[in-house]
Amino acid sequence: MQDLIEQPARYLATVEEMLIAERMTQAADVVRAATPRIERTGYDNWNGGTEQWTVFLSIDPAEYALLGGAKDGVEEQITHRLKAVLEPFTQDWYSAKLVPRLAAPGAPARPNDRVRRQTRQNIIDGLRIDQVAWCGTLDDVDFLARLYSLDALPSYDSRYKDAAGDIYQHRVNNFDWGEDWVYDDARFGLSSGPDEVFLRFLCETVHPVVRPDKDEAIRLVAQYNDQLRQDGWELVEEERIAGRPRFVARRAGLAGGRSVSRARTVADALDAGWMQKEIERLEVAVEADPALAIGTAKDLVETCCKSILTRQGIAFSKTVTLPELTKLLTKELKLVPEGIPDEAKGAEAIRLLLRNLTTITQYLSEIRSLYGSGHGRDGRHRGLEPRHARLAVGAAVAFIDFVSDTYHQRILPGAAPSPSLTDARSARQG
Repeated sequence: MQDLIEQPARYLATVEEMLIAERMTQAADVVRAATPRIERTGYDNWNGGTEQWTVFLSIDPAEYALLGGAKDGVEEQITHRLKAVLEPFTQDWYSAKLVPRLAAPGAPARPNDRVRRQTRQNIIDGLRIDQVAWCGTLDDVDFLARLYSLDALPSYDSRYKDAAGDIYQHRVNNFDWGEDWVYDDARFGLSSGPDEVFLRFLCETVHPVVRPDKDEAIRLVAQYNDQLRQDGWELVEEERIAGRPRFVARRAGLAGGRSVSRARTVADALDAGWMQKEIERLEVAVEADPALAIGTAKDLVETCCKSILTRQGIAFSKTVTLPELTKLLTKELKLVPEGIPDEAKGAEAIRLLLRNLTTITQYLSEIRSLYGSGHGRDGRHRGLEPRHARLAVGAAVAFIDFVSDTYHQRILPGAAPSPSLTDARSARQG
């Protein structure tokens, strides 16, 4: 077929449409993104002579690598539908073959910043297992209309002209689609569509309008990030709407950015409004004003200590120093364990690590006095750099993260542990 050789897009578009209709989204995405090349690769004497052709579909090397063991299955899915499309026009044999697209000589390698299919599947499986209502307090149509133009998407039901109609019919009127139908619907590209579509969907599931319960939204974000960070992504707070966080997806960057995100989670867990103000200053100051960031890191730890001590009814003077606050908190939470048996592996190392953790506050106070904000300097004073500020911020967040988690475990029996340490606890249990 000369037409297929010269203009394959028409036939492959039909193959893609068939794959979408059968919800084979991964194969459909491959066909859409591929550059086709058709070659005669064999000949058979059967039926008076039959030519064999191979449709080579070139895709990005990273996409090819990510297919892994699924490649053969995707090729088979495409080949089967390609044969169905071509059967009325030719008796020749056609098969599809996926190949990596050749890079331009000397071109830098493109970093792999994709959200892997397995990562998406893990997140979706988690939502299914926990029976999370992905649309929150909205109905399916209202939720999806925030992300997609439903009137521009096709209907799977011939009675309706667009996606809005058939979704409303089957999810509101008849209610005969399962709660998790959206994950496998090719129109919305959650299983294998563009990364930005999947990440926007996750952010929308925890939007304050969709999920007003702040604690529930934070818990979901922690679960999402547990998976996304493996691919270099995370959801971080962008702003607050009516006191509730709105999240956006960003590439996981410097430790300062991750620390700020974790600090917000601790502040939420302690319901400490003043900590949120200090975190906002930290977010801006780490790179632009290291001295302010170092001073604010010390203030953040101080606020955390005072918040927990106040909740526990522990009195302290207005002039109390940060090291003194730390001693009170250490005693109240029993941060330095005395019950670790000597025969336990690493017993002494554990004791030393926890003792050194409590000295972080002393060092922060000293650094703040030498380099932080709040003190006048002579004209020859040279401040520290952003990397030093990130170190101070990271140390401060490590402290408040640990004491907050300890507080929720020991002082509030039966309370859910602080979501900021979900990753660490999973690693310990694993």
